[in-house]
Amino acid sequence: MKKLLIVMLLLFAGTAWAGDLEDGLAAYSEKNYPVAMDKLKLAAAQGYAEAQFNLGIMYGNGKGIARDYAEALKWFKLAAAQGIAEAQFNLGVMYDNGQGVSQDYAEAVKWYKLAAAQGDAPAQLNLGVMYDKGQGVAQDYAEAVKWYTLAAAQGNAEAQFNLGAMYDNGQGVAQDYAEAAKWFKLAAAQGHA
Repeated sequence: MKKLLIVMLLLFAGTAWAGDLEDGLAAYSEKNYPVAMDKLKLAAAQGYAEAQFNLGIMYGNGKGIARDYAEALKWFKLAAAQGIAEAQFNLGVMYDNGQGVSQDYAEAVKWYKLAAAQGDAPAQLNLGVMYDKGQGVAQDYAEAVKWYTLAAAQGNAEAQFNLGAMYDNGQGVAQDYAEAAKWFKLAAAQGHA
Protein backbone atom coordinates (compact mmCIF):
# COMPACT_ATOMS: atom_id res chain seq x y z
CA MET A 1 0.00 0.00 0.00
CA LYS A 2 1.37 3.37 -0.94
CA LYS A 3 1.85 5.68 2.03
CA LEU A 4 1.32 9.37 2.47
CA LEU A 5 4.40 11.50 2.51
CA ILE A 6 4.78 11.92 6.27
CA VAL A 7 7.66 14.32 6.49
CA MET A 8 6.79 17.86 7.49
CA LEU A 9 8.27 20.05 4.81
CA LEU A 10 9.50 23.55 5.33
CA LEU A 11 8.63 24.72 1.85
CA PHE A 12 9.85 27.96 0.39
CA ALA A 13 12.21 28.59 3.30
CA GLY A 14 13.67 31.60 1.54
CA THR A 15 10.40 33.48 1.35
CA ALA A 16 8.85 35.66 4.01
CA TRP A 17 6.85 33.40 6.29
CA ALA A 18 3.64 34.33 8.02
CA GLY A 19 4.02 34.29 11.77
CA ASP A 20 1.21 31.76 12.17
CA LEU A 21 2.77 29.41 9.63
CA GLU A 22 6.21 29.65 11.22
CA ASP A 23 4.76 29.23 14.71
CA GLY A 24 2.64 26.27 13.57
CA LEU A 25 5.61 24.47 12.01
CA ALA A 26 7.73 25.14 15.09
CA ALA A 27 4.99 23.81 17.38
CA TYR A 28 4.66 20.70 15.20
CA SER A 29 8.39 20.01 15.37
CA GLU A 30 8.12 20.30 19.17
CA LYS A 31 5.17 17.86 19.08
CA ASN A 32 2.87 20.52 20.46
CA TYR A 33 0.08 19.42 18.13
CA PRO A 34 -2.80 21.53 19.55
CA VAL A 35 -0.82 24.75 19.04
CA ALA A 36 0.41 23.53 15.65
CA MET A 37 -3.16 22.84 14.55
CA ASP A 38 -4.41 26.25 15.69
CA LYS A 39 -1.56 28.17 14.06
CA LEU A 40 -1.63 26.19 10.82
CA LYS A 41 -5.40 26.68 10.52
CA LEU A 42 -4.91 30.44 10.84
CA ALA A 43 -2.19 30.43 8.18
CA ALA A 44 -4.22 28.10 5.93
CA ALA A 45 -7.19 30.48 6.14
CA GLN A 46 -4.83 33.20 4.85
CA GLY A 47 -4.16 31.00 1.81
CA TYR A 48 -0.70 29.71 2.70
CA ALA A 49 -0.25 26.50 0.71
CA GLU A 50 2.43 25.24 3.10
CA ALA A 51 -0.03 25.45 5.99
CA GLN A 52 -2.73 23.73 3.97
CA PHE A 53 -0.34 20.93 3.03
CA ASN A 54 0.81 20.44 6.61
CA LEU A 55 -2.78 20.36 7.88
CA GLY A 56 -3.38 17.60 5.34
CA ILE A 57 -0.41 15.74 6.81
CA MET A 58 -1.72 16.16 10.36
CA TYR A 59 -5.19 14.90 9.45
CA GLY A 60 -3.87 12.13 7.22
CA ASN A 61 -1.51 10.80 9.88
CA GLY A 62 -3.66 11.55 12.93
CA LYS A 63 -1.05 13.81 14.52
CA GLY A 64 -2.63 15.48 17.54
CA ILE A 65 -6.11 14.69 16.28
CA ALA A 66 -8.11 11.71 15.13
CA ARG A 67 -7.09 10.56 11.65
CA ASP A 68 -9.57 12.04 9.18
CA TYR A 69 -8.88 11.23 5.52
CA ALA A 70 -11.76 13.38 4.26
CA GLU A 71 -10.32 16.42 6.06
CA ALA A 72 -6.81 15.56 4.82
CA LEU A 73 -8.17 15.37 1.29
CA LYS A 74 -9.72 18.83 1.64
CA TRP A 75 -6.45 20.43 2.74
CA PHE A 76 -4.34 18.57 0.17
CA LYS A 77 -6.68 19.77 -2.61
CA LEU A 78 -6.24 23.38 -1.52
CA ALA A 79 -2.44 23.04 -1.45
CA ALA A 80 -2.38 21.07 -4.71
CA ALA A 81 -4.37 23.79 -6.44
CA GLN A 82 -1.50 26.13 -5.56
CA GLY A 83 1.01 23.77 -7.18
CA ILE A 84 2.46 21.95 -4.15
CA ALA A 85 3.82 18.74 -5.70
CA GLU A 86 3.79 16.81 -2.42
CA ALA A 87 0.09 17.62 -1.97
CA GLN A 88 -0.61 16.47 -5.52
CA PHE A 89 1.28 13.25 -4.83
CA ASN A 90 -0.65 12.66 -1.60
CA LEU A 91 -3.95 13.18 -3.43
CA GLY A 92 -2.83 10.56 -5.93
CA VAL A 93 -2.10 8.15 -3.09
CA MET A 94 -5.48 8.82 -1.48
CA TYR A 95 -7.35 8.12 -4.73
CA ASP A 96 -5.09 5.14 -5.43
CA ASN A 97 -5.84 3.58 -2.02
CA GLY A 98 -9.40 4.83 -1.57
CA GLN A 99 -8.59 6.88 1.55
CA GLY A 100 -11.31 9.45 2.24
CA VAL A 101 -12.68 8.92 -1.28
CA SER A 102 -13.80 6.06 -3.45
CA GLN A 103 -10.83 4.34 -5.05
CA ASP A 104 -10.32 5.92 -8.47
CA TYR A 105 -7.20 4.97 -10.39
CA ALA A 106 -7.83 7.50 -13.17
CA GLU A 107 -8.03 10.31 -10.61
CA ALA A 108 -4.87 8.98 -8.95
CA VAL A 109 -3.07 9.10 -12.31
CA LYS A 110 -4.21 12.70 -12.81
CA TRP A 111 -2.63 13.80 -9.51
CA TYR A 112 0.50 11.68 -9.96
CA LYS A 113 1.04 13.28 -13.38
CA LEU A 114 0.86 16.79 -11.94
CA ALA A 115 3.39 15.99 -9.21
CA ALA A 116 5.60 13.93 -11.54
CA ALA A 117 5.78 16.80 -14.02
CA GLN A 118 7.33 18.86 -11.21
CA GLY A 119 10.03 16.22 -10.69
CA ASP A 120 8.50 14.46 -7.66
CA ALA A 121 10.27 11.07 -7.65
CA PRO A 122 7.63 9.18 -5.60
CA ALA A 123 4.94 10.41 -8.02
CA GLN A 124 7.09 9.36 -10.98
CA LEU A 125 7.49 5.91 -9.43
CA ASN A 126 3.75 5.54 -8.75
CA LEU A 127 2.90 6.77 -12.24
CA GLY A 128 5.27 4.14 -13.62
CA VAL A 129 3.45 1.50 -11.55
CA MET A 130 0.09 2.67 -12.89
CA TYR A 131 1.29 2.30 -16.50
CA ASP A 132 3.03 -0.99 -15.68
CA LYS A 133 -0.18 -2.48 -14.24
CA GLY A 134 -2.67 -0.67 -16.45
CA GLN A 135 -4.44 1.00 -13.54
CA GLY A 136 -6.30 4.17 -14.51
CA VAL A 137 -4.55 4.15 -17.88
CA ALA A 138 -4.02 1.67 -20.67
CA GLN A 139 -1.13 -0.65 -19.84
CA ASP A 140 1.95 0.80 -21.52
CA TYR A 141 5.33 -0.66 -20.61
CA ALA A 142 7.28 1.98 -22.54
CA GLU A 143 5.52 4.73 -20.57
CA ALA A 144 6.21 2.81 -17.35
CA VAL A 145 9.91 2.67 -18.27
CA LYS A 146 9.91 6.42 -18.90
CA TRP A 147 8.58 7.21 -15.42
CA TYR A 148 10.68 4.57 -13.67
CA THR A 149 13.77 6.00 -15.38
CA LEU A 150 13.02 9.53 -14.16
CA ALA A 151 12.50 8.36 -10.57
CA ALA A 152 15.46 5.97 -10.70
CA ALA A 153 17.75 8.77 -11.89
CA GLN A 154 16.83 10.63 -8.70
CA GLY A 155 17.96 7.66 -6.63
CA ASN A 156 14.56 6.09 -5.90
CA ALA A 157 15.46 2.48 -5.03
CA GLU A 158 12.06 1.02 -5.83
CA ALA A 159 12.09 2.68 -9.25
CA GLN A 160 15.61 1.34 -9.82
CA PHE A 161 14.40 -2.17 -8.96
CA ASN A 162 11.31 -1.84 -11.18
CA LEU A 163 13.43 -0.51 -14.04
CA GLY A 164 15.78 -3.46 -13.62
CA ALA A 165 12.79 -5.79 -13.87
CA MET A 166 11.65 -4.10 -17.07
CA TYR A 167 15.07 -4.65 -18.65
CA ASP A 168 15.23 -8.19 -17.26
CA ASN A 169 11.87 -9.07 -18.83
CA GLY A 170 12.17 -6.94 -21.97
CA GLN A 171 9.02 -4.97 -21.16
CA GLY A 172 8.93 -1.53 -22.77
CA VAL A 173 12.61 -1.88 -23.67
CA ALA A 174 14.79 -4.42 -25.41
CA GLN A 175 15.75 -7.19 -23.02
CA ASP A 176 19.17 -6.32 -21.62
CA TYR A 177 20.52 -8.32 -18.70
CA ALA A 178 23.53 -6.04 -18.20
CA GLU A 179 21.25 -2.99 -17.91
CA ALA A 180 18.94 -4.94 -15.58
CA ALA A 181 21.90 -5.87 -13.38
CA LYS A 182 23.02 -2.22 -13.26
CA TRP A 183 19.64 -1.08 -11.91
CA PHE A 184 19.31 -4.03 -9.54
CA LYS A 185 22.77 -3.25 -8.11
CA LEU A 186 21.85 0.40 -7.56
CA ALA A 187 18.66 -0.60 -5.74
CA ALA A 188 20.51 -3.25 -3.71
CA ALA A 189 23.17 -0.72 -2.68
CA GLN A 190 20.36 1.26 -1.04
CA GLY A 191 19.13 -1.79 0.85
CA HIS A 192 16.21 -2.70 -1.40
CA ALA A 193 15.53 -6.30 -0.42
